[in-house]
Amino acid sequence: MSPGHPLFYLPYREAYLWQKELHARRVAGRIPDCLMLVEHDPVITLGTRTREEHLLTTPEELRGRGIQLVETDRGGSVTYHGQGQLVAYPIFYLWPEERDLHLFLRQLEEAVIRTLAGFGVQAFRREGKTGVFTAKGKICSIGVMFRRWVSYHGLALNVNPDLSHFRLIVPCGLWDVSVTSLAQFPLPTPSLNLVAGKLVKEVRRVFSRNFLVLYGGSFSRLAARSAH
Repeated sequence: MSPGHPLFYLPYREAYLWQKELHARRVAGRIPDCLMLVEHDPVITLGTRTREEHLLTTPEELRGRGIQLVETDRGGSVTYHGQGQLVAYPIFYLWPEERDLHLFLRQLEEAVIRTLAGFGVQAFRREGKTGVFTAKGKICSIGVMFRRWVSYHGLALNVNPDLSHFRLIVPCGLWDVSVTSLAQFPLPTPSLNLVAGKLVKEVRRVFSRNFLVLYGGSFSRLAARSAH
């Protein structure tokens, strides 16, 4: 399978290691808040609330289809990442007056809702369900983890992924929810670049903070240079 968008592409396991490194640096106060924007190869990730019945296939079948299976320490159940999906990992420190984890999730949802509105798609929350939904189905999954009040993991916004891969799982453990993407709406499908630019603006507005924006492709180039 060919790599994804060169600006965003970063394999999931590499992205996780970079998140941990950035998290440690943020906890130590060595860097400011960061937002990683990435695109992964096809991978199914198992969150801390995943149940056996949420995976509708076998690891052998996934390997045959070129889809990785990875256990992770984020919250939530099983989800899928793949090309055509914009993934954002906020490495944000919450100051004492900001330490409301439910509010943090609602703020991520709000930033996505505003982003989608900018492309003509009406999105909303569902009571008791984390993530962002539309009339056609769930369009964004969110799962975060905090250690020492610094976040990692984040959100996955479906721009134009292969939606058939979601049929291999019960997305986020929600049996009654279908999955959709921006490409399923009768509007011109924006590029990952355009969606990323809008998302960055809305995250800044909703969270009222500045942060560094780090692209997955830059980490890939760093790794390639260090290997030579």
